Amino acid sequence: MEVLKIHNLEKRFGGKEVLCGLDLSVPEHSIFGFIGRNGAGKTTTMKAVLGLLKPDGGQIYVMNEKVRFGQTPTNRYIGYLPDVPEFYSYMTPLEYLHFCGKISGMDRSDTALRSKELLELVGLGQESCRIKGFSRGMKQRLGIAQALLNRPKLLICDEPTSALDPAGRKEILDILLAAKEQITILFSTHILSDVERICTEAAFLKEGRVAVQGTIAELKNMRRSDEFVIETAKKEAADGLVKMFGDLRADECNPLTLHGSEEHFFAVMRYAAENRIPVQRIERIEPTLESLFLEVTK
Repeated sequence: MEVLKIHNLEKRFGGKEVLCGLDLSVPEHSIFGFIGRNGAGKTTTMKAVLGLLKPDGGQIYVMNEKVRFGQTPTNRYIGYLPDVPEFYSYMTPLEYLHFCGKISGMDRSDTALRSKELLELVGLGQESCRIKGFSRGMKQRLGIAQALLNRPKLLICDEPTSALDPAGRKEILDILLAAKEQITILFSTHILSDVERICTEAAFLKEGRVAVQGTIAELKNMRRSDEFVIETAKKEAADGLVKMFGDLRADECNPLTLHGSEEHFFAVMRYAAENRIPVQRIERIEPTLESLFLEVTK
């Protein structure tokens, strides 16, 4: 089942066309990477999904219900985590979640049970201090708890790890992975290593359209690796290979980098074998989402 479906979405701001017939489908229980350069249309798309922005054309469906601008019953299926979540700083985490449950019409006993469960999930179960003393990472974790409070089907995360240190990023990613069993996640980010780590599928946006979409494995297989690393026992041997093969690049630490076909690589290896050049390491560099992203969006 597709939790989110977008067909031929269009949006203009004055004379600038931001979304140009965008098509997107997000399957249930996936963590879906939503990737693109600044200005590619990610935020515009998310605002349209939330019913906060009126498209100029196209349709959006959440759980097979059509999203309509200004009328947002489909938002009962959606949890939203902005890149910088805001809170009432004088409240404790538990007070804040109880407040959110009350204004969203949840039953009091259900709110209490769900709040305790979610605070444990995000690692804030023992926190009783006011939110004003929270770090950026703690606020992001509380933001996830708030977004999951009413058991949404779709969680939209707008660059949730962009301003966090490595430890904070790992915490947030681990929480999202744990939540995947119960929810579908649309994960917008510029950090492609995060996408590789937790996402099951992804789409690359370019100039208001989806350029490519697929599972992470499918996306990586779109670009065969043509880069090899060769390390010799002595730097003099590396210098000799560079003189013989001008397209080899060397760095100060000896390893050589070769861009080319497998035939070209085998030619270098034959030369090394015939001339008894001792090779310590040979490595084929695997394709990454970053290399595909740069290729697709350049």
